[in-house]
Amino acid sequence: MNIKYWLHKQKSKLRKMMKCICSGEHLGKDEVIHSSESLATRDYSASGYSSRAGETEKADTSNIEEAESSLRESGFLNYEEARALLGRLEYQKGNVEAALRVFEGIDTAAVIPRIKITIVRRCEISRRHSQSENTPPMSMHAVSLLVEAIFLKAKSLQALGRYSEAAQSCKAILETFETAIPNGLPENFTSEYKLLETLNKAVELLPELYKLSHSPQEAISSYRRALLYKWILEIETRTKIEKDFAIFLLYSGNEAAPPDLRSQIEGNFVPKNNVEEAVLLLLLVLKKIVLERVEWDPSVLDHLAFALSTGGECKSLARQIEDLPQGTVGSREKYNSLALCYHAEGDDVIALNLLRNFLNNRENNNRDCDFELLLASKICTERDYSEEATRYIHKLLANNEWEKSEKCQERVSYANYLLGLSHSARSRAVGSDSERILNQSEALKYLENARRMTKGKYSRVLYSLSLENAEQRKLEDALYYAKELLRLEGGSSVEGWILLARILSAQKRYLDAENIIDAALEESGKWEQGELLRMKAKLQIVQGCLIDAVETYTKILAVVQVRRKSFAISIHV
Repeated sequence: MNIKYWLHKQKSKLRKMMKCICSGEHLGKDEVIHSSESLATRDYSASGYSSRAGETEKADTSNIEEAESSLRESGFLNYEEARALLGRLEYQKGNVEAALRVFEGIDTAAVIPRIKITIVRRCEISRRHSQSENTPPMSMHAVSLLVEAIFLKAKSLQALGRYSEAAQSCKAILETFETAIPNGLPENFTSEYKLLETLNKAVELLPELYKLSHSPQEAISSYRRALLYKWILEIETRTKIEKDFAIFLLYSGNEAAPPDLRSQIEGNFVPKNNVEEAVLLLLLVLKKIVLERVEWDPSVLDHLAFALSTGGECKSLARQIEDLPQGTVGSREKYNSLALCYHAEGDDVIALNLLRNFLNNRENNNRDCDFELLLASKICTERDYSEEATRYIHKLLANNEWEKSEKCQERVSYANYLLGLSHSARSRAVGSDSERILNQSEALKYLENARRMTKGKYSRVLYSLSLENAEQRKLEDALYYAKELLRLEGGSSVEGWILLARILSAQKRYLDAENIIDAALEESGKWEQGELLRMKAKLQIVQGCLIDAVETYTKILAVVQVRRKSFAISIHV
């Protein structure tokens, strides 16, 4: 028979079959395509899964083309391939349940060994195979079709909320290739476009299915396998997997198990914990961004900032920011991020110089620089640059819109708090009594403004207000704010207890102060008791109880020795 005539005849039958399936009609016995196994079409339409009543849709052209290709390569469309095509058609139409029923008719356990044989032979083209083998390999087109069917089955199960089953179906695809080709897909696999596209989707889907099925360790394992095995992933897909894995490690709350021994034997870097592994992944993503292989994603820098700051590696983060290509991030964001990094590491001089450069830039004069002004004034206050801090804060408060916006009240209160600290510092530095009294008055005024704006719910404001009143010998006011601080913190701060005891001591209420310290000792842990015991010893000396003071100092010595021994053990480990 003429091959062209035969193909034309089979294509005509196939088109008629697909149209019958879509319209819900049945096929005649003589219209089955070449193989008795292709009764999948009859089984499918008889089951009533294909279409709803009265629904007449055109057959999917791509499905017909797939079937035509199978006919050309193998001479017939077998049972599994027919179901794969019909299942895909239903899935594309949105009939997920119908698609799943069709896919479940494919005997995956029987199909997978044949797929493995075909893959192995595809990767060993030079090898001559015996013609007498019992199971001839399928065409690569058929492999692609069936792999897609198993993947769409997983997607259908996912859509129906059956996540564990979906994960098993998706896992079967990946394990088939991992066992057939342990060293990864060869380079000549790039010609199998459709198959590679399906594999890319399956590799990306599996960790998501494990997360949905509440199997965190399996999700972590599937992420690692996706990145370690040579899947010939598209760069966008690999980058997305790396980013998603890093996010899962950082925020899922599940400590990852150590990588398998294979990774360690191969000499790969083995992260010690979730944060290290997440940082490594995010740095790989950032490297691709720097090399302009993928588009800039601002969230990558946010996640990296969280990860490195958690591990106390803010200088490393600063180096990464400095290495970003010009224009990747705006100058303002770059200055802010670098200033925060150096400030967190205690390099306040560098941080302040960065902020000065930004604030002194003429282009920024008319911009809203409230964050930069606040951070600069905070650093200046901590380093006793009180005049510069005051200048920054007054410049910030000069904006009348601040007073009108409720969202800015917290920043305004913090600005008043910093201004109060600045005036307090200046009062101790000036020479004349008039300037000292003026600055002390201004300090109390701004600290009181901050307390009023925060409604007494900011502990540092209460502490500073109490301390400032105590230094100005306004002991009743100082005592009031110290008690408010203790009530707000619930006795959790040793600093608050000691402040209250010192104010009582200044009022010569030594016994009350000692009772406060005893109460604090009962509430605090053993590592926090050193300062409390020292304060208690001083109070006992003032009261003339020298023997009690010696006993208290003995307890302090015991605490110091235990702490030193524990520290030495931790260093040794």
